[in-house]
Amino acid sequence: MNGAFGTVLRRDLLLAMRRRGELANPLVFFLIVLTLIPLAISPSPQQLSSIAPGIIWVMALLATLLSVDGLFQSDYRDGSLEQMVISAQPLWLIVLAKVVAHWLVTGLPLTLLSPLLGIMLSLPETGYKPMLLSLLLGTAALSLIGAIGAALTVALRRGGLLLSLVVTPLYMPVLVFGAGSVQRAVDGFSPDGPLLVVGALLALSLLLAPFACSGALKISMHG
Repeated sequence: MNGAFGTVLRRDLLLAMRRRGELANPLVFFLIVLTLIPLAISPSPQQLSSIAPGIIWVMALLATLLSVDGLFQSDYRDGSLEQMVISAQPLWLIVLAKVVAHWLVTGLPLTLLSPLLGIMLSLPETGYKPMLLSLLLGTAALSLIGAIGAALTVALRRGGLLLSLVVTPLYMPVLVFGAGSVQRAVDGFSPDGPLLVVGALLALSLLLAPFACSGALKISMHG
């Protein structure tokens, strides 16, 4: 593992563990909303199972959006982000390490929690495997895409709204094909096609997002 990548990854994971309250916010939001949905719509298993794939994926997207706003904020406030930008280490590698740390503390727990939420929403058994696979791939893509918006708005006051406007349209393909893979499995069809598209979106995000974030950070820091 590259020294800069490993150092930043360990640093961000350690900081996340020290801010457990902030770390738990997306998970608590995810759990509360999905707990309230059966009360607000209907406790009928038939009705819940028909909307479960879309609801789980929308909540995963919103939980990621809630957390990605702070990806670069603390480093910007204490000045370490500027040091990262001007350091001799490749900025795209530092950005990639920060995104991986973000996914490990938000996307991965959401994915591991999803079977429990599938039970709460009466998701049919055939939907569990594609739900896990699509969330595993899709939440990583969401973190990478969200990082671009976070880099563009890091120097702006109250940039959260602008961040949502920037990244939400980019999230749509991941949401459509991620939820679609689960829905196809529930309907008795193969989920392979939508899952492959989600995998391709992750590969494309992995290829482009670190470099796009690097450019956005340089613009945000130096104008």
